[in-house]
Amino acid sequence: MIVRQGAGRRPGYPAAAAVFAVGMAGTTLPTPLYGLYRQELGFSELIVTVVFAVYALGVIAVLLLAGNYSDRVGRRPVLFAALAFSALSAVCFLSEGGLPLLFAGRLLSGFSAGLFSGAATAAVLELAPQERKSRAGFAAAAANMGGLGCGPLLAGILAQYAPWPLSLPFLAHLALLVPACVLVLLLPETVDHPQRWPRLAPQGLVVPAEARSVFAPSAFAAFAGFSLLGLFTAVAPAFEAQTLGVANLAVSGAVVSSVFLGSTAGQSLTGKLGARRALPCGCFVLVAGLAMVAGSLVAELLPLLVAGALCGGLGQGLAFRAALTSVAAAAPAEHRGGTISTFFVVAYTGISLPVVGVGALTVALGLRGAGLTFTACVAVLAACTGAHLLRRPLPEQNGG
Repeated sequence: MIVRQGAGRRPGYPAAAAVFAVGMAGTTLPTPLYGLYRQELGFSELIVTVVFAVYALGVIAVLLLAGNYSDRVGRRPVLFAALAFSALSAVCFLSEGGLPLLFAGRLLSGFSAGLFSGAATAAVLELAPQERKSRAGFAAAAANMGGLGCGPLLAGILAQYAPWPLSLPFLAHLALLVPACVLVLLLPETVDHPQRWPRLAPQGLVVPAEARSVFAPSAFAAFAGFSLLGLFTAVAPAFEAQTLGVANLAVSGAVVSSVFLGSTAGQSLTGKLGARRALPCGCFVLVAGLAMVAGSLVAELLPLLVAGALCGGLGQGLAFRAALTSVAAAAPAEHRGGTISTFFVVAYTGISLPVVGVGALTVALGLRGAGLTFTACVAVLAACTGAHLLRRPLPEQNGG
């Protein structure tokens, strides 16, 4: 199989990035709404983290079962499937059928994100001409993080200032999915000779030999960075409401969005630094952000929490784009989608398992104690990864 770039006047990589962003925004829409669901359904903070983990498990399951599927069937069919799962997830939330449909909605959202993570990233990179590969790498990473950040911001504003707080955010997302489907229909296919719906062939966690030396440190950095994202998207709104007294859902959504804003800013700087320097630098900036988050838990200061979100997001963004670009560049074309998917398996393990641990620890230690334990563990991982990368930098050809 040969992967080719799209040509002619059909939409290019910016359109693919826009579809990616719309899809990922749907996955974080429920974040500022968890408090409303808790009031309506009466579940604990641990259940919130389990609901969140169900989403991550959906992502991981799809990446393991169909992570390389777009390499075989083509990028466009997989993008259509991802949009369909996103729409079904919104329908589950709109039905307001209690906790079972809440779990179902998050699981379907995870399926959508899992399909997007590999196929959309590969499509954005492959649709770009050679001279714009670096810009396309930023577009793919920024669409991912920027889309994730837009979700809680949109949902928080609509839930606070518009009617139907548990319905309107999902109706708005369904409306955005319509032009996204049109864009996918117009996108050129980047996979030559795609197969016609071949049977699923689960790849497991396989990384081509050419990419292994780059993959390991990149994956550890992604795990640490995504752990911070998981903390903010699953637990931060509860901390703001219960400890800081922040009742405004728009403010809560904006605080969560700030970590993704920082991530996007970090990604914009990665191209200037190069992956060789950006990856260890991002790890150490992430440690500084985690220290600020820990400080906000002790001092109960919202501005310090926002500063930690921005700083931690900046570090996560630096490391994430450097890691993603390096892994994609190191993987051979015929295995690129699968390798990227494996990379996201590690990242989404970071966004789920530690967060469930935080939820469990809140039973014994409370939100503050659980948060401090979490930040300490992730800071140690990020610092060790950064130190390793200083001793053994990425190969020069992968720093771009």
